[in-house]
Amino acid sequence: MSDPLLFNPRSYDPAHFDPETRRLLRATVAWFEARGKRRLIEDYRSRAWLSDFLEFAAKERLFATFLTPASEADREEQRWDTARIAALNEILGFYGLDYWYAWQVTILGLGPVWQSGNAVARSRAARLLAEGEVFAFGLSEKEHGADIYSTDMLLEPDGDGGFLATGSKYYIGNGNAAGLVSVFGRRTDVEGPDGYVFFAADSRHPAYRLVKNVVDSSKYVSEFRLEGFPVAQDDVLHTGRDAFDAALNTVNVGKFNLCTASIGISEHAMYEAVTHAHNRVLYGRPVTAFPHVRRELADAYVRLVGMKLFSDRAVDYFRSAGPDDRRYLLFNPMTKMKVTTEGEKVVDLLWDVIAAKGFEKDTYFAQAATEIRSLPKLEGTVHVNLALILKFMRNHLLAPVPYEPVTSRQDDVDDAFLFRQGPARGLGSVRFHDWRPAFDAYAEVPNVARFREQADALCAFVTDSAPDEEQSRDLDFLLSVGQLFALVVHGQLILEQARSTALDEDVLDELFSVLVRDFSAHAVELYGKDSATAAQQDWALAAVRRPVIDEGRSARVWARVEALSGAYEMAP
Repeated sequence: MSDPLLFNPRSYDPAHFDPETRRLLRATVAWFEARGKRRLIEDYRSRAWLSDFLEFAAKERLFATFLTPASEADREEQRWDTARIAALNEILGFYGLDYWYAWQVTILGLGPVWQSGNAVARSRAARLLAEGEVFAFGLSEKEHGADIYSTDMLLEPDGDGGFLATGSKYYIGNGNAAGLVSVFGRRTDVEGPDGYVFFAADSRHPAYRLVKNVVDSSKYVSEFRLEGFPVAQDDVLHTGRDAFDAALNTVNVGKFNLCTASIGISEHAMYEAVTHAHNRVLYGRPVTAFPHVRRELADAYVRLVGMKLFSDRAVDYFRSAGPDDRRYLLFNPMTKMKVTTEGEKVVDLLWDVIAAKGFEKDTYFAQAATEIRSLPKLEGTVHVNLALILKFMRNHLLAPVPYEPVTSRQDDVDDAFLFRQGPARGLGSVRFHDWRPAFDAYAEVPNVARFREQADALCAFVTDSAPDEEQSRDLDFLLSVGQLFALVVHGQLILEQARSTALDEDVLDELFSVLVRDFSAHAVELYGKDSATAAQQDWALAAVRRPVIDEGRSARVWARVEALSGAYEMAP
């Protein structure tokens, strides 16, 4: 029987979407299933470029339909719709991160274009999408990473209103094949931020030199060099501070996609791991008869459910965002940092159960175990995103303001605000609705109540034992605090989504038993930090809680996990 909480190609029917979206999602699933597991694995092992997938996507106008905003559309079904983008992320992650990556960096490459007022460039991008081209985001450099203050891509005025661009970019996905590369650089004749430029380049131009693929993978993560590349006025996407903001706002749009890719990987790995474990007999018993195995698989299952609930709810805040509601700026790094690291934990738990099987070359799991590691490290490290999350902590925990409720957003509308986010600053002024009602609605669920005690304790910490001036410069200490805060936000959106989907309370209670343990573990970590004061150490130990144990509940959740055995296996 198919579990309604997990994606299963055998029963997948996204009926909540419009007919064309539903058709395209189902057609994508059908393409992979027809391709079969052996071909999927062999292409991964041989590092084959994804030309056949991109041919399929071009034939179906998949990218053109999902990634053309309504302002540039030539068909009614074209729009930028975060809900259906998330659904495709999950499907592509489920079958292989290489496929997702080509799509993801196309999204990043389009970000500066769709934010631009350059109508010629926007029309060109829409045409290229319709022709099935992919895109790239030329931001990072070998010596500077994504430090856009230090770019060495130099644009020299050509005396005729344009520029000649010279410099290298490094770690640029799709740089081998992109019809349009959004490249960040700076003018040689203008000092400071006013000299920044985002411009459009074509990877097929003679002045564009592809150096190499910097990773050993089907993902083509390129190094390329421009040598006197001509940049006409029609190629200029942004200048000055607007170029800087376009870079950061593009990452705001793109890094959300990592969470649902992580979910897809984890789902496929879970089907394979549970089926293997349940059908393997050791010492006369199925592996799943051992108590520690049941705990690990159940923990993996509820963590995965939590990933999905949080990510689905975050979509609603993205789609409802506007100049006066920028709550998505917290929930976005949460999806990037928290959901992807949860994916790592899920796969690690599964791997502890299936052990050596996870290395075998004829399994999906072997690539899942590798690829799940990449997502927390792309579009900013976990540490970078944790530091960003901390900027919102006091306002979120202690200073809520009223907002109209955000409903479930699966309507067929264009998410136009994502391309007019405005200046990438002012994070300290972002305000949030009260997080407590989400917990109050489930106060009768034992482990939700137990976790609420810990969340309230964190508020007391921020009020009474907050880091002093010296600790505020100790990023190691602050990151421990950030992990505690992230858990509260994670729990909040899980509960909001649980309410709107009528989630089984056994699953919710079991999930929060895991979150209680996580909070306690991070509190103990904070206790051991070098700079923790005596008061902070006392607080940390007082915040430790034991989950509420209920053997009947755990048995019922285990039955759901056990039912995953044989529920899906990819066509050979």
